[in-house]
Amino acid sequence: MEIIRDIDNFISNDKPLYLALGNFDGVHRGHQKLISELVQRAKSNQGRAAAFIFEPHPGKVLSPERAPKMLATPERQAELLREAGLDVLIYNAFTRDIAHWSPEEFVERILVKRLRIQEAFVGFNYSFGHKGAGTPDMLQQMGSKHHFKVNIIAPVEVDGEVVSSSLVRKALDRGDIEFAHRMLGYYPMIEGQVIKGEQRGSAIGFPTANLGIIADLNVPAKGVYAAKAVLGSNYYKAAVNIGSKPTFHTEYPVSIEAHLIDFNQEIYGEQLRLYFVHKIRDEKKFNGIDELVQQINLDRDKAREIVSLKI
Repeated sequence: MEIIRDIDNFISNDKPLYLALGNFDGVHRGHQKLISELVQRAKSNQGRAAAFIFEPHPGKVLSPERAPKMLATPERQAELLREAGLDVLIYNAFTRDIAHWSPEEFVERILVKRLRIQEAFVGFNYSFGHKGAGTPDMLQQMGSKHHFKVNIIAPVEVDGEVVSSSLVRKALDRGDIEFAHRMLGYYPMIEGQVIKGEQRGSAIGFPTANLGIIADLNVPAKGVYAAKAVLGSNYYKAAVNIGSKPTFHTEYPVSIEAHLIDFNQEIYGEQLRLYFVHKIRDEKKFNGIDELVQQINLDRDKAREIVSLKI
């Protein structure tokens, strides 16, 4: 898959361009359906399957205090879209100037003059243009005017609810990993660099990898989780604690600590991925080290059992 930064770097060729429009945060099952139909259509017509994404998310430019946390890093998003079969991924900066474009301006400047698309694929609730005034039906009308087809993809439902990035975020915020998994179609994942922590885990016999992540990544609720940890080409069962260490601190920033089961090597500076499988328990304050160690033993054994059954 070719990744293009800035639409001005896009070079057209003889193949017709089939374009997905949206933010694709998390590339959940609704997004996957859209991309699948796009890829099938492009292949059957010897075209290129592409997606156009504004970066950063428009909300971060227009109202950063209310902007949603991301379900995946840009690197993870690109990986998921590549796995879905995209040929081209186009990122373009979102600016306040672009925010003032009318729906017609967006279509004429981006889809018609710059990309010269053959067909567009959008979700049922896609919006575009100034204040999100553009709708899928409006896009179809503009497509008729400018001679490109618009495919509106119906919603995907899970447990009677329409799959959406906002529902995935809400599930993670309450620690409901199973529901998030069903909506995403894969286990929720966070990734980052292993950084130095307080090193208390090693002192009590349970070394942990402290994960440093980007600030606007959506992290599951506080608690202890069974997870699959991926380090390089190897994977390990893990017990992951997300919390503020109430046994040792009155106030402490939320940290992410992964105990990789049957693993004890120094991995500072390395990239680590954590795929969350199940929430074992809520965060708890213990009455001392002995009580904490006893509980960590139980958490580790539970995590080992859960990951062995589900992965």
